[in-house]
Amino acid sequence: MKGIATQADVLRIEDQGLPSDLPVSTYDMIRRGAAINPRAPALSFFLRTEDHCKPEVWTYKTLLDRITQTANFFYRLGATKDTVIAFVLPNLPETHCVIWGGQAAGIVTAINPLLEPAAIAELLNAANASIVVTLAPFPGTDLWSKMAKALPQVSSLKHLVLINIANKVQGIKRVAAKVIQKREEFSLHGIHGVHGVLSSHICIHDFNRGINRQPKSKLISGRQISSDDYSSFFCTGGTTGTPKIAMRRHRNEVANAWSTAQFLGDGVGPGKNIFCGLPLFHVNGVLVTGLLPFSKGAHVILGTPQGYRGEGVVKRFWEIVEHHKINFFSGVPTLYASLLQIPIKHRINSLEYGLCGAAPLPVEVLRNFQECTGLKILEGYGLTEATCVSSVNPPLGERRVGSIGLRIPAQKMKAIQLDEQGNYIGDCESGEVGVLVVSGPNIFAGYRIPEQNKGLWMDLEDGQQWLNTGDLGMQDAEGYFFLTGRKKELIIRGGHNIDPALIEEPLHRHPTVELAAAVGRPDAHAGELPVAYVQLKAGAKATEAELLFFLEAQMTERAALPKNIYIIPEMPLTAVGKIFKPALKHLEIKQALTQALSAANLTGCRLTVRDDKSRGTVIDVVLEDHVTEPEVRKVLGQFPFYVNL
Repeated sequence: MKGIATQADVLRIEDQGLPSDLPVSTYDMIRRGAAINPRAPALSFFLRTEDHCKPEVWTYKTLLDRITQTANFFYRLGATKDTVIAFVLPNLPETHCVIWGGQAAGIVTAINPLLEPAAIAELLNAANASIVVTLAPFPGTDLWSKMAKALPQVSSLKHLVLINIANKVQGIKRVAAKVIQKREEFSLHGIHGVHGVLSSHICIHDFNRGINRQPKSKLISGRQISSDDYSSFFCTGGTTGTPKIAMRRHRNEVANAWSTAQFLGDGVGPGKNIFCGLPLFHVNGVLVTGLLPFSKGAHVILGTPQGYRGEGVVKRFWEIVEHHKINFFSGVPTLYASLLQIPIKHRINSLEYGLCGAAPLPVEVLRNFQECTGLKILEGYGLTEATCVSSVNPPLGERRVGSIGLRIPAQKMKAIQLDEQGNYIGDCESGEVGVLVVSGPNIFAGYRIPEQNKGLWMDLEDGQQWLNTGDLGMQDAEGYFFLTGRKKELIIRGGHNIDPALIEEPLHRHPTVELAAAVGRPDAHAGELPVAYVQLKAGAKATEAELLFFLEAQMTERAALPKNIYIIPEMPLTAVGKIFKPALKHLEIKQALTQALSAANLTGCRLTVRDDKSRGTVIDVVLEDHVTEPEVRKVLGQFPFYVNL
């Protein structure tokens, strides 16, 4: 089985260099993958978990045809290589058509459909989207109700393309579903339907009708896609203030898919079945369970429009694995924690490994999962600005607990030392903690707003341009990287990044609030949950319930709503008067871990939380006589901290 086992394998691949015939575009990459076996299954989809045994199946020929038709449809709408085509969609086969057909025609922008209308409108405006693809009204879905509020606020919009979910209903029930869809549209908007929502200059199209009229044999635009052309814009860094939109080129996505394929080797290729449960508005879903398997001729099983959030998907996951002979899937720590609660009553020996990223994986979850399933979890690390994957634990080598693995081939990665002004001092020694930087063909072009690129790029002594990840870490003597802390203040809830400012800014608008700070509270299931601390103005009065009620009306992202708000007499500050969030973070860690021990009837342990340069956050534990070390480690191992007993 080909693949990477050690850092020497990474260096060996790099010595050979990138292939001279590397595809110049994502479209060309998928076209080559389809040529391996056009009749092989490329994409399977089931609308409901109970129907997973009878999925809709697309061969590689069908997939490539539909992608080509979608690109031609966008070209007919006037798309050029600089046209921004946005999608606000759940996981559907058509979503892949929009992504890859959109990149062949213009620039694709992914928008999270779980956002509130104001946030969706803000991101569409920031991306300057002129074509938007979303769902038509359908009972039981709330996406159109959001879009109906958001789209009139988008000044750049010229074309709205609607995908009718009724078309995904199988058999005779599809006729009834189409009737129900029309009734829903009429009940919402009357005789004029969705046309009554938007200005008359905006053209509305049905996706299926639009692409069915297009040729499938070639791109009618005649476009010769350059590897330097922009392929996608991805929103990152939270959804408050001025949105950060990461601009990526075709060569970034092609290089990252190629490098990750070298890493995984025969684990992804013809005859391999990959389950996709992560959302297709996220880079992991798009690349790891999209472009990568499509480029290698593998088979992707798309499980419900909501992915892992779909009703019954997690509950019946092992059944899905057995029936579809799943070899590989990608998830976040909360997924693995949830799957631990599902008894394994099915044959899952087809599984080779699972990839885990987006947030640190607790040691106890890792050990328990691997013991229960025999499945190897490959914990990795990546960021939107580096396309997706930057490092992974090797599938054929040692899987080091707590490590984010070896860097992928063709992408450099190291820890460096900076002075107080952020200037480069030198590279870190083995085992020395510093700021992680990456460089290579997968690194994005920058953010759309130039001011947001300040401090992003590092010009080191080697003359290469390096991306400052903002994360702290170290590399050991064998090349394995370890995260020791995050300079960014993002709260990571179930793999979903939450900008603290999204909570803090509306709290500061409350007339009684002097200072507000949001931090993440450790949670064994979600990874982190947002909480907020508030210092009131002198003489002002408010309750925590009042502040939470006020905040709920202001939020544009439901996942960011704090679990709790605490009113404190005085906010901890640094010597220069800035809010000292580590003190609040340590308080939350201590409280959360103490509560977890109490829930397990392990009372009396004394915990101290501190930061360590080499280990990150450390929990020092003093045990009571009636408590044993294994008991405590089992509970605290659910959290991603080093425990010192």
